[in-house]
Amino acid sequence: MPGCEAAGEYRAPRSREHLGEFVWFCLDHVREYNRAWNYCSGMNEKQIEQEIRQDTVWRRPTWPLGAASAAAKRRFEAAWHAHGFGFRDDLEGGSHRTAEEAPRGTPEQKALRCMELAPPVSLTQLKARYKELVKQFHPDANGGDRSAEERLKDINDAYTTLRRFLTA
Repeated sequence: MPGCEAAGEYRAPRSREHLGEFVWFCLDHVREYNRAWNYCSGMNEKQIEQEIRQDTVWRRPTWPLGAASAAAKRRFEAAWHAHGFGFRDDLEGGSHRTAEEAPRGTPEQKALRCMELAPPVSLTQLKARYKELVKQFHPDANGGDRSAEERLKDINDAYTTLRRFLTA
């Protein structure tokens, strides 16, 4: 400030259009400047409303919900599935992935063979098949047969693998 002998240690924005440029003041004068400074000075009501709207979205572009084109939606879904975030609407089973998504030779494919299932498999189908196989190979139903007991262990491992895969 003209005539002020104090050091200008405090900055204040030069104007609304130049927020990155500053004027330096002493403490008393920066307080006076800030008290008198009005960001909305010279703006009409419509311009003020526009500033508020822009600030609520951090000045980033926006669009109405549901306004995305079908092509944009397909691109989003393709990217979503490509990164392993795929999901399916399986209301009865609640599974998020299908067993057909598992690459060949993976533990999931081996588990499908062990459970004698073919893709696509929902969580509901997996649980039903698991119940059938447990009843068939349980040691109590087979008089303590060692081969049935080993088969049941494999079935339990396969069920755990597929359940993790389908709910991931």
